[in-house]
Amino acid sequence: MNNVDYLIVGSGLAGILFAEVLTRQHKTFLIIDDASQQSSVVAGGLYNPVILKRFTGVWKAKEQLDIAMPIYERLENSLGIKLDHKISVKRLFNSIQEQNNWFLAADKPNLSKFLSHKIITNDNSSIKADFGFGTVLRTGRIDTSSLVQAYKEELDKKGLLFDESFNYNLLDHHQDHLNYNKIKTKHVVFAEGFGLKNNPYFNHLPLNGTKGELITIFAPDLKIDYVLKSSVFLIPIGNDYYLVGATYEWEDKTNAITQKAKSELISKLTKFIKCDFDIVNQVAGIRPTVKDRRPLVGRHKIYDNMYVLNGLGTRGVMIAPYVAQQLFDFIEHKLPLNLEINSNRFE
Repeated sequence: MNNVDYLIVGSGLAGILFAEVLTRQHKTFLIIDDASQQSSVVAGGLYNPVILKRFTGVWKAKEQLDIAMPIYERLENSLGIKLDHKISVKRLFNSIQEQNNWFLAADKPNLSKFLSHKIITNDNSSIKADFGFGTVLRTGRIDTSSLVQAYKEELDKKGLLFDESFNYNLLDHHQDHLNYNKIKTKHVVFAEGFGLKNNPYFNHLPLNGTKGELITIFAPDLKIDYVLKSSVFLIPIGNDYYLVGATYEWEDKTNAITQKAKSELISKLTKFIKCDFDIVNQVAGIRPTVKDRRPLVGRHKIYDNMYVLNGLGTRGVMIAPYVAQQLFDFIEHKLPLNLEINSNRFE
């Protein structure tokens, strides 16, 4: 019998960042995951404190970044790999009106630290940008695929990862602990992403799930060293390769790539770049999204030792460290959860 403080179900960003909190706090844990959820692996991994469609601030952006950045630095050191790629994000302007709206946003107290007041003139012949760009500050990209792979390899070496599907029928509840197969644990944390829809304890929560697809292109004439945001994001990943994404599909809940998404991305991309490119890869995943665009964090309404950590949506790299710490403090120190993320708001 394995006796641990926590059993975590799921090893995407939510599960990994919660495991990292447990490690720092010297708590024991095991993780069960069947790799059925792909959103953390295929994500673009941007951290960007501004919603660039409307020039508004991301919820708790500064607080999230202040918590997240030191954690990703520690993960880089412990795993011995490069995860945090500091890179600026430039928003392509389509009109004078958008420039004016940018300046208005940059003067707001909650956005002034994140938006540059300088308009960048386009000098790249491969890009259509008659009205220039605005620059977002404190941005970058976390290599989520490398993070998940490397972290799971370390867990496997330590015997902390079970590569299997979780069988809810094997979960045996007791007043002060739970048994699962040959595991005895004080707490179970479900961090299953869109897989929560199959969880009989938490599938009543309004986790919608939004399919997103990205393509990778090879564009040797493009030559940009920043993330470019227009109708889609264009993210350089080195050696003239770029991620382009992402799409939003609400009906299809599979991880299968589609021609429809590829065509949509190409159509949007060719509206603002003029050089040739080759498509070299396409990926898809289901983002765990919630109707009010806030995570799902909290305790089961009946079983006091069962918890949910989910609903990271499109900004997982920023919000995962924040919600992981929130849940740990809620469980171990009895601190109240932020009301906007508490899953009981839907009970």
